[in-house]
Amino acid sequence: MTCKIINLPKITDPRGNLTFIQFSQQIPFKIERTFWTYDVPGGETRGGHAYKTQEEFIIALSGSFDVHTIDKEGKSLKYSLNRSYYGLYIPAGIWRHVDNYSTNALALNLSSTKYSEGDYIRKFEEFNKISK
Repeated sequence: MTCKIINLPKITDPRGNLTFIQFSQQIPFKIERTFWTYDVPGGETRGGHAYKTQEEFIIALSGSFDVHTIDKEGKSLKYSLNRSYYGLYIPAGIWRHVDNYSTNALALNLSSTKYSEGDYIRKFEEFNKISK
């Protein structure tokens, strides 16, 4: 399975727009954990890991940032997230890091599993060994 941009419902209204996520209609996993990153200083990079089993969906609720991915075949892609009505689905086994945060960027991450340090692959060399 590969990463993909998933468009979310966008209900427009003169009073303000509304977007929502419902399991199985927009994302392919049940949400077990939600976290967000914000106040990332200019020039900083977040991530720099892969997950063994966890799937993830990342949305730029405010501002913008770039998500760089590397799959098991070594193919690298960059996804620029800058709208709150779509997000990036990242399946398990994909290396990622996030950079180029704009001022006041707010990244929402939805995860398929609860936090488990044992699910992380934090060394790129280990990721390469597992991937081959």
